[in-house]
Amino acid sequence: MEVEIQKKEISTSNFFKNILRLLALIAVVGITIYIYGIRDRVSEFAAYGYPGIFLIALLANATVLLPAPGVAVVFAMGSVFNPIGVALAAGTGGALGELSGYLAGFSGQAVVERTDIYNRFLPFIQKYGVWAILVLSAIPNPFFDIAGIAAGVTKIPVGRFLLFCWIGQLIKMAMFAYAGMYSIDWIEKLYK
Repeated sequence: MEVEIQKKEISTSNFFKNILRLLALIAVVGITIYIYGIRDRVSEFAAYGYPGIFLIALLANATVLLPAPGVAVVFAMGSVFNPIGVALAAGTGGALGELSGYLAGFSGQAVVERTDIYNRFLPFIQKYGVWAILVLSAIPNPFFDIAGIAAGVTKIPVGRFLLFCWIGQLIKMAMFAYAGMYSIDWIEKLYK
């Protein structure tokens, strides 16, 4: 009798996990389609200052495997606003946006699981965990979505994923914001 009860509990638990995974996959696909549809208007958010920068980074990083203009806006905004504020706004938005890749992996329905690049990232994520997330999110890397998917597949706790992704995003966004600030200074000196 106890064995039957345990089987029913496991079956119910698996059912709810599968529902959660399906909802995560639907959310990721929906977000990606929406953001890809508005990609031409993303730069309009920059007129709203730091909240606009946050939204641009959030939207640019929420797409899974589709490019969106994020760091270019951060570079440009670094010349207009305080680079530290730009880095904080963009880094926070970027880290939250990367949850879409994580959720795609967590759902267990990742399309990229049979690709060579995924198979290169997965052992790295499995071996180094959140430290790999920090390094991969700190460098300009068009394949970070795949690293996020691998993090979701390996079930790295979402809080730890977010923290280390946020630190990496702060580093990357600060580099772009300061590059934007210094490039404008350099151009002004050239024309004086």
